[in-house]
Amino acid sequence: MKILAIEKDIPGATGVASRSLLKDEAARVWELYQSGVLREIYFRQGRTNAVLVLECASLEDASLILGTLPLVHERLIEFEVIPLIPYPGISRLFGDENLE
Repeated sequence: MKILAIEKDIPGATGVASRSLLKDEAARVWELYQSGVLREIYFRQGRTNAVLVLECASLEDASLILGTLPLVHERLIEFEVIPLIPYPGISRLFGDENLE
């Protein structure tokens, strides 16, 4: 299952993380990328909020995996987790109007 995860600020969180925590975060991101769970990672333009594309068995798995990120674990950030499905609209080109 493809999942979009968008970083959100936690109200009241200071947003200040130690250098070691940021290094640990980068290391965990690398581990997830190497394992194939994290497929893509970006920052939103003009912001420092991360946008991740994950490949997981379920939303629950995605939430558990995101919870292993040090910044999430320390409650400095959280993610909105959005399940994605394939876009069915292209089928209209082939006369299959029932796939919506």
